[in-house]
Amino acid sequence: MKFITRDVPPRAAWALEQAGVHPLLARLYAGRGVSDAKDLDASLTHLLPPNGMKGMADAAHLLADAIHTQQRLCIVADYDCDGATACAVGLRGLTLLGAQHVDFIVPDRVVDGYGLTPSISQRVHASGAQLLITVDNGIASVDGVAEAQRLGLQVLVTDHHLPGPQIPAAEAVVNPNQPGCNFESKHMAGVGVMFYVLLALRAELRQRGVFSKDTEPRLDSLLPLVALGTVADVVKLDANNRRLVAQGLQRMRRGQLPAGMSALFQVAGREAAQAISQDMGFALGPRINAAGRLSDMRLGIECLRTDDATLALQLAQQLDAINRERRTLETGMREQALLIAESLMDSEDEPPPALCVYDEEFHEGVVGIVAGRLKDLHYRPCFVFAASESEGQAVLKGSGRSIPGFHLRDALDAVVKLHPGLLLRFGGHAMAAGCTLLEDDLATFEAALQHIAAQWLDAATLAQSQETDGPLAKEHLRPDVAIDLQDQVWGQGFAAPVFQDKVEVISQRVVGEKHLSLKLKMHGQLLDGIWFGRQEALPPQAELAYRLVLDQWQGQRKLKLHIENMRTT
Repeated sequence: MKFITRDVPPRAAWALEQAGVHPLLARLYAGRGVSDAKDLDASLTHLLPPNGMKGMADAAHLLADAIHTQQRLCIVADYDCDGATACAVGLRGLTLLGAQHVDFIVPDRVVDGYGLTPSISQRVHASGAQLLITVDNGIASVDGVAEAQRLGLQVLVTDHHLPGPQIPAAEAVVNPNQPGCNFESKHMAGVGVMFYVLLALRAELRQRGVFSKDTEPRLDSLLPLVALGTVADVVKLDANNRRLVAQGLQRMRRGQLPAGMSALFQVAGREAAQAISQDMGFALGPRINAAGRLSDMRLGIECLRTDDATLALQLAQQLDAINRERRTLETGMREQALLIAESLMDSEDEPPPALCVYDEEFHEGVVGIVAGRLKDLHYRPCFVFAASESEGQAVLKGSGRSIPGFHLRDALDAVVKLHPGLLLRFGGHAMAAGCTLLEDDLATFEAALQHIAAQWLDAATLAQSQETDGPLAKEHLRPDVAIDLQDQVWGQGFAAPVFQDKVEVISQRVVGEKHLSLKLKMHGQLLDGIWFGRQEALPPQAELAYRLVLDQWQGQRKLKLHIENMRTT
């Protein structure tokens, strides 16, 4: 493993220090592209204005008219955490702003597939709704929107995914990534887009005289949900997203969070009063996602929308049980997928340029997680497929994960150009994508993806490296520094600090059958360390990449190093 020290522009670090930022944080922020302390100001007044997003005025007018005429509204959500939080934000926010009738529908991952399909539009129409609102989906639902309009529904699309060649002809489309949108933040999650729509709607209602500045509802109560969906969807934490997350975390720590989120903290064994961004990605988010993967995402949405603490705890406990089932299922699938992947190795035990794995026993709700595990292990773009059904047709649905330097959605587009009609459906982002195809076409897809990967990937791209923030000075090995680091907003595109230092390994043992527990000596100080998922022993002297954390156990607080990698080159 090669270590690459993050470049820190000295002028930027100096400017941040002069603005009062702690020297260590100034160095870390400068290394992540921050050069102005204003970008670290998390106040709501610094949020980008909603009117900068294309389609926002149309959306606000459409919703204001619907509220004025007491129309029935129906939200069509996606079945992941971003979709669930966006739906909960929509339900809560629209009700706060005066909507009398707001319901929701979540497509079934297996039966309905992804997005606003014509059949989902028919279900919305049958529910008696007059205005259909998509959250975290819809930008590719040309046929679904057309069917809704044929049935007499008006449609508002709110999404953040990359659009296809044709934009749906909805009454309003709000998506920072649609053509012609000059909104500065292109990385908002679906929940962030929906929150912005509500801000614009409130402004429109204020302009119409429905509210004044003194009487309008506060929407900041929705920010914990916005933070949860933004972090869980692993979107890039640019300055605007960091503000949304920071504001949500502040309210969580003050106890100002929905009953369902409070219950999720409880079942996860975490404390909302000490919430950090990692809690969203590794504790709350997976429990919400588990419902969409294995059960019914309505459980997750109901948990996030209820104000009944007793009901919230019951739903959170159900979500926790589903998540445990998900982990068990994932373990079995991962072991089988590893065996299949090993069979694909060449004579030098090297994986092919891209991995495609399928087993008839795989569950489609977990293929994305398993693809991520395979990608991490073999450092190759990877697709994992499971048998499914689409509009009465037996198909394979695959979820892919990629490595830096290989844009997965572009690769799928290249596959389609090589074999028109091969993919029944595809979409996604650079690092994660999905597709649907016939089982008989799997071999063709695998060959095409490997052909493209062989062309696009070079030795430099395939060389694994660990980016670090360099050594951590001895004076920073303190609990208060660890707390300061944990309290900041870190995530995708704004990575949590990873330091590198030479250490002496005093003792080591495997715990929990798969983790390496360590006693280390660094800067003359004895420290505990843990390397999750590693069993192989370390040499007596090693250069390690690690995260500095404050471990709390039975009322005791002590510094601990979470090991990420060991330098080998």
